[in-house]
Order: sequence, then structure tokens, then C-alpha cells
Amino acid sequence: MDNGGVSWATMRSLTRDSSVTRQRLPPGLAKRILDYARPYTRIIVPFLLVVAATAVLGVVTPLLFKAIIDRGIVPGKLHVVVWLSVGVAGVALLEAALTLLQRWFSSRLGEGLIYDLRRDVFDHVQRMPLAFFVRAQTGALTSRLNSDVIGAQRALTSTLSAVVSNVLSLVLVLAAMFALSWQITLIALALLPLFLFPVRWVGKRLQRVTREQMAVDAEMSSLMTERFGVGGAMLTKLYGRADEETEQFARKAERVRDLGVLSAMYSRVFFVGLTLVAALATAVAYGLGGTLVIGGSLQLGTLVALTTLLTRLYGPLTSLSNVHVDVMTALVSFHRVFEVLDLPPMIRERENAIELPRGSAGLEFDSVSFHYPGPEEVSLASLESVARAESSPAQQVLYDVTFRAEPGEMIALVGHSGAGKTTIGHLAGRLYEVDSGSVRIGGHDIRNVTLSSLYSTIGMVTQEAHLFHDTIRANLAYAAPGATDAELHRVLRTAQLEELLDELPEGLDTVVGDRGYRLSGGEKQRLAIARLLLKQPPIVVLDEATAHLDSRSEAAVQQALRTALTGRTSVVIAHRLATIRRADRILVIAEGRVVEQGTHEQLLERGGHYAELYRTQFDERSGQRPDGDPALSAGPAEASRRPEEPARGS
Repeated sequence: MDNGGVSWATMRSLTRDSSVTRQRLPPGLAKRILDYARPYTRIIVPFLLVVAATAVLGVVTPLLFKAIIDRGIVPGKLHVVVWLSVGVAGVALLEAALTLLQRWFSSRLGEGLIYDLRRDVFDHVQRMPLAFFVRAQTGALTSRLNSDVIGAQRALTSTLSAVVSNVLSLVLVLAAMFALSWQITLIALALLPLFLFPVRWVGKRLQRVTREQMAVDAEMSSLMTERFGVGGAMLTKLYGRADEETEQFARKAERVRDLGVLSAMYSRVFFVGLTLVAALATAVAYGLGGTLVIGGSLQLGTLVALTTLLTRLYGPLTSLSNVHVDVMTALVSFHRVFEVLDLPPMIRERENAIELPRGSAGLEFDSVSFHYPGPEEVSLASLESVARAESSPAQQVLYDVTFRAEPGEMIALVGHSGAGKTTIGHLAGRLYEVDSGSVRIGGHDIRNVTLSSLYSTIGMVTQEAHLFHDTIRANLAYAAPGATDAELHRVLRTAQLEELLDELPEGLDTVVGDRGYRLSGGEKQRLAIARLLLKQPPIVVLDEATAHLDSRSEAAVQQALRTALTGRTSVVIAHRLATIRRADRILVIAEGRVVEQGTHEQLLERGGHYAELYRTQFDERSGQRPDGDPALSAGPAEASRRPEEPARGS
């Protein structure tokens, strides 16, 4: 019995969850799959022809064995034996060549389909709004690009070839066997339940074990991902939980081990059963066939051909008995991929969108109201870590926000946490869509301009600067891929990072580590500012951009920002009021509304919200004047007495 090929494919199908057959798939799914397959028609057609030819050759060889014995060996015709033996060798060589050709077609088709699906899903996800990424679980998204895409690919390679090959093999084998001896064929088929029923029993348990294996593997991978990250490793060390974490991991790894042993035993039971039934069928065939040969009603070569064909009967029969699970598994994988592709991005570029003119431009909010979208608007329940419906209505975040920043003007946004300051910054860059009102740049509603021109016009530095696990050069060049080393050094010098670069042996080619953890908080922030300076956008949004800097670094970066922001429209979101005293206008945000606006001095004189915030910060700093901020008024000597920034990697 061939324990490779069909047998392994059969066992794999038995490990798949049969519950997929109960899922309701949307209409038109098959048509969409065919649309993806259509570009590969020139590969699919010869691929199926090669599969069919391979199935035919599987029956030809036993028939040649029959001819060698009955027409050559028994009558003593040596030349017949020689030529038919050469024919068997030729069939073997042809079958090997067809197998390689089938693999080549399968790889071209499968890998091409994987590429198309991954490219489309990745491109689509990149265009989703920020709210999508806030809700979606990264691991679930990655799974759609990996396991689901590969599962969909199998629909046009493994499953398709297996169905075609098994159907043809079964038809040809049964036809040949019935033609040779209908009695032995019926007995062989009668033995099938002896194998099929135990296999079904094993299959259900394999499915349960496989489901649990996947779940435990996912838990173990999630645990490793969280604990091996810099943040997770630091938390484990700070709280002294290394032993408990090892115990927790060991429990999961132990369960993976036990399930692996159980799965291996069930798999071996499957192969033992398959081999045993084939051996019983062969014994019956030889017993009955031998009697018929002795009685003269059956030729010896026919008996040899029948026993050889028997080895090619049970595998296809068992595979086809479970083919509906294979097909539905592939269709469900396609459906899960299409689910993501069908999720419409909330931020879309309109037809006939115009290019924003490059150059100095003002920023205007006109009666803007906004609420953060709910999960049903931006995400899929299956992509969220906790897939449940939210009954509470979405809360309004901004109410009728109106202000204008003239070209080159600096506007500051202040207020308590949760007031809506960061949301205003996000709306300026169209990371979210306003509910009502409009955001305009240079007099153009940003919903009517091309996204590329909008993103090149506005730049942002957030409180948590994100760096890729790459070199300093690559992280900077993300803003301007064609930037020269001289330009990179210029922005690093402006961001007060030239001294750091001189200390690093690899300079611009220094890898910053996962999320930039090899750098200190202040260094990461200055690198993000340098990246912004390289982009040179006409409008800049700084969201607590100096929050992680110590006094000396903050003074240096504030000086750099004053130079960099000259002539540019800027919106500065700040918690420390001293950092925005020199803003042209300060907007006080409270509960999603602009409750005050004016200059620093004007707002203090009014004695309203701003004055209260100012006095609160004065009390928090234990008598130190908030307007005595080192970034704006302290000299070098005073700044040098401030606590220094922690060392890199601390």
C-alpha cells in the first residue's frame, strides 16, 4: 500500500474541522474565486491535463505487469518480456517526469495566487482608517495574510488536483478491476467498511486534537511574543515574575507535547488500519484469485494486476469520502480573505480629487463635530481580540470646533486629558473623517484633495514616536527615500542628534532595535523630529512632541523646532503650558469644545480655564514658575543643572 501521496493527503483531510461544512457562505463566492483564477488559465489547463495523465499511468503499469506474465513469462516469449519490461521502465520515467511537471505547475499556480491575495489584502489593509488598527488584533490580521491565504491557495492546487486525480484514479482502477475480475472487485469493495468506519472514528478524534493543538499553539505563540518583546521582558524583570512566566509557558508547552504524542498515535492508527485492510484485501484476492487461477478461469497475470490495482483503490475512496470537508475548508479560507477585502475603508479619495498646491498654507476647522466610529463601521468581529457586539452608543468627542491657523501661524491646543486635542490633530491629517463641518487646507476641503498631496502637505510627530526595527538611515529616509547622507546629517544636526551619531560606531547604519528600544526616549523623539524635518511639510502637527525629553534636550529641540517651524503653519498640542507661551494663539479645549482662545497673556488676564490650568501646574511644580521653562528662557548654565537624560537602552 502506498503510504505516501494519497494516504498523507487523506489523513490531512481527516484532521480538518468538519464543522466548516455547516457554515453558510455568501453567494457569488465561486465567481470571485474564478476571477482570481482566470489569469492562471494557461497554467490550470495543462496542470489538470498532467494530473489526469498521471492518474492514467497509475493504471497502465499494473496492466503491463499482467501482459508480461500472461503474454511473455507463461508462454516463454523472451522478447515480449523484454519489450514490456522496457515499457514499464518507460512508464515509470514518464510518470516521474509528469510528477515533476505537475509540481512545477502547482507551484506556479499556488505561489502566484498567494502573491495576488497577499498583495491585495496588504494594500487594502494599508488604506484602512486608523480606527481599524485601533480595534483589529494584529495577530488576526497576520493570520489572514498567512494561514487563510495559504488555505485559499490550496483550493486551486492541492484540493483541485486531489479531487481530479482521485476521481480519475478511482474510475480507472474500478473499471480495470471489474474488467479483470468482477468477483474479486466486489469482495474488495465489501471490505471497505472495515477500514472506513474506524478511519471515521480516528478522524473525529484527530479533528478534536488538531483544534486543541492550534488553540494551544496560538496561546503559546502569543505568550512568547508578549514576553520576548522589550516591554514585556522589562515588566517581567521589574516585578520578578520570571519563575511564574516559565511555569506558565511550561504548562502550555507540556500540553503541546501531550497533544503531539496523541496526534502521532492517532495518525499511526490510521496508517496501520489502512495497511491492514489493504493486506486483508490482498490476502483475499490471492486466496480467491489463486483458486481461480488453479481452476483455469483466471490468468496469473490478471491476478498480479488485480492485487497491484488494489493498492490504488482505498486511498482515493477514503479521500473522496471526505472531500466536502476539504472543499469547504478552502472556500471558508477564501471567504475569510474576501471579508477583509470587502471591508470598505472609511477614508477614500474622491473621484476628480485635486492636488493640494505645494507651499505655505493655512489650516481651518469649520464647525467640526466628530465621534469615534463603532466596531461595525470600521472592523470585523473576527479581527478583534474580544469578538462581541458593543451595546453602548458611540460617544461624541468634538462639538462644533471652529478655528483658523493662518499660513506661518503657530496655534497651541491645551486642556485636560481626554478633552479632544489629539483628535483635532488626527482630523487635520484626515486620519479620521469628520461627522459634520469641514477641515480645510489652503481653502480646500481635505475630503476633495488627493491623499498623496494631503500627506505630503501635513506632517505629524506624536507623543509615542514609532521607529521601525531598522537602521537610523532607513527610519529617516522613510520621509524622503531619495535623501542624501548630507541631508540626513543636516536634519540630525538640527534635531540635536549629531553628537549621538558621532558616538555610534556604525553611524547612520546603526539598527535602532524593536520599536527603537536601543535609543532612549528623548533620542527616539528627536529622531522622529529629524524625520519630520526631512519631510519639510508646510503644515506641522506636534502632539506632545517633547513629552519624553529632559530639560536639556527639550531646550535644544525647542530651539530646533523654532527654526524648523519658521514660515510653516503649526498646531502644537501640549500639556506643559510653558512650552507654548510663544504661540500666536492658544486654544483651550474642554469636553470637545473650544472654550477659550487668545494669547498667553490674554488668557491669563481673563482668569478662566487657561488661568486655572496655569495655576494648577504652578502648584504641581512646587513653587517653580511655569513660565520659567528652560526650553524657552533658561540659559545654558541653568539648563546644565537639570537632570540628564537616561543612557541609551535604559
